[in-house]
Amino acid sequence: MDDNPVERLGLGAMINILAGDYPVRRSSLEIYNASLGKTISSLNLNKSDEALHFKFTDGSALKLWDDGQDCCESRYMTTDDDLESFVGSELVSIELRNGGFTQGEYGDCHEIMFLLVNTSKGTFTMETHNEHYGYYGGFCINLKGE
Repeated sequence: MDDNPVERLGLGAMINILAGDYPVRRSSLEIYNASLGKTISSLNLNKSDEALHFKFTDGSALKLWDDGQDCCESRYMTTDDDLESFVGSELVSIELRNGGFTQGEYGDCHEIMFLLVNTSKGTFTMETHNEHYGYYGGFCINLKGE
């Protein structure tokens, strides 16, 4: 299959493109910019909502997740990094990178997007996964202040 992710987008991702919200929601940019430079007081990957949660020393919080869910797909986040080791660091930036695409013999697909979170103590990598049967591809990263 072609390695062009735009050709594999599902309806949810396409709607986000039409709204100007792909791969990151525009409404998230203000929240993202307001979080830069803040010191992280806690950091965890919550499996119940498949989101990365930041708490900062100023009392504010940030939730980051893939909000592109559309019908029959499985979306989840993983990391191999020790998130606790980044507590006490400042949030510098978050980068998105294409992590690849595989398609099985029966049309089952697995897409990955990497979220590189740069801090004053270094970088940790989150993987957001989308498993589907070929009609629901793409990602839409969302951030919410809490």
